[in-house]
Amino acid sequence: MRRPVVAALARAVEPDLRAAVDALAGAARPRIHTFIATSDIHLAAKFDAPRYGRTLAEKRKTILRMAVEAVAAARSVTGDVEFSAEDAGRTDAGYLCDVFAAVVEAGATTLNIPDTTGFCLPHEVAALFATVGACVPGVADGRVVLSAHCHDDLGLAMANSLAAIGAGARQVECTLNGIGERAGNAALEEVVMAIRTRAAALGVRTNIAPGGLYAASRLVTAATGFPVQPNKAIVGRNALAHEAGIHQHGVLKNRATYEIMSAAEVGQDPEAGIRLGRHSGRAGLFARLARLGASGDGAPGFHAETAAPGVADALYERFVALADRKKELCDTDLRHLLLDPTTTSPESMPAYQIQHLRVEIESGVAPRATVTLHERHADATRTETGTGDGPVSALYAAIDAAADEPHKLVSYDLRSVSEGADAVGEVTVLVDHGGAFFRGIARHTDVLQASAEAYVEALNQLEAYRNDRNGVRFAGEGIMSAFGV
Repeated sequence: MRRPVVAALARAVEPDLRAAVDALAGAARPRIHTFIATSDIHLAAKFDAPRYGRTLAEKRKTILRMAVEAVAAARSVTGDVEFSAEDAGRTDAGYLCDVFAAVVEAGATTLNIPDTTGFCLPHEVAALFATVGACVPGVADGRVVLSAHCHDDLGLAMANSLAAIGAGARQVECTLNGIGERAGNAALEEVVMAIRTRAAALGVRTNIAPGGLYAASRLVTAATGFPVQPNKAIVGRNALAHEAGIHQHGVLKNRATYEIMSAAEVGQDPEAGIRLGRHSGRAGLFARLARLGASGDGAPGFHAETAAPGVADALYERFVALADRKKELCDTDLRHLLLDPTTTSPESMPAYQIQHLRVEIESGVAPRATVTLHERHADATRTETGTGDGPVSALYAAIDAAADEPHKLVSYDLRSVSEGADAVGEVTVLVDHGGAFFRGIARHTDVLQASAEAYVEALNQLEAYRNDRNGVRFAGEGIMSAFGV
């Protein structure tokens, strides 16, 4: 039999229930999940029509009857019926127990206790689950499963879900990346890894394979268009990475010093764990250089402990100087550092620099761009013009002409990194050269300026690669290395 349970959600009204039944036609393991609000504030606002009753007591009686009728109708179709008391977190506990006991008698096998508004604190969630578990027949002996459904309005969805588990919940309704109404729901990846990492303390487990979490997260991002913030727990780009020197030194000695789970465990690249930036220390830098297996003099690798006196210190100083100018350093940056004798020499300057650019846009006419580019090796300045389908493509055509070489643009990404009419835009481009990929990133309030600077940075990375005497060793590097992950 196929394993997944396919559920259809329906309000406790006949049209919704019929639609749910139709939607589940052909499902191997169908479940109908029906719900109705039970809190006084919902009853007063949503059930104000006279047919529901004029007093709170009358309304409560009507809601209980509707809940029972909906569960009974669902049970006539499937043996797997879930009932939710909407806004249970703000519902009178005595009334909530009455409703749950009645729907269990009508055939419900799962009781969902949602904190619909994200209002509850963890100790309140635990107390509510304990109360329901004690007062509703079938919960204690496992015939009825308690389910948690927590929202993150106060940033407590994850904490409340764990509190519910500790008080007897054996189902957690959660979402990948924590997407959901308003501030979202408890994040599936966080619940899974909390249970996996703290199994002894929680006393429960899941059958979810964590190695697919990162890929699933990226799939949701692609489908919804909602990016994951870098510091998002478990699946964020920085969640299992280390930039601070103290952390890098500890992790390189023993990963358990600062990691409670491994990147590989959730499907992330374990080699991406050490990020190099202005806060990195010597240990992180030299570990990455050793892993690169490259040095400026053709040796198989750079190892600080065997380097000539002063070489490691000078290299680290050049690294710090570059890190102050660039947020994060990639492998190509490090190879360039190994080649440059000092940061002040002409060779440390980029191969190309934009001196001037102009973009002309007119209705009915292809955009036209003019770029003045300085080329360091020839100590020459060249001005060229290009056209394209849009202003960015025109810019890149002009830059290619000024560099006297066409380049293959693999990807172009623009995102806002601030708010308002003068928001800063960050442009990331990827250029392909014979199977090796080179990334450029730039930020500016003028997105065309940022687009040009990002493209030229990628070309500078390409030139650094060409000038690397051992560059052939890296020709097979792929896109993930280019993105530093």
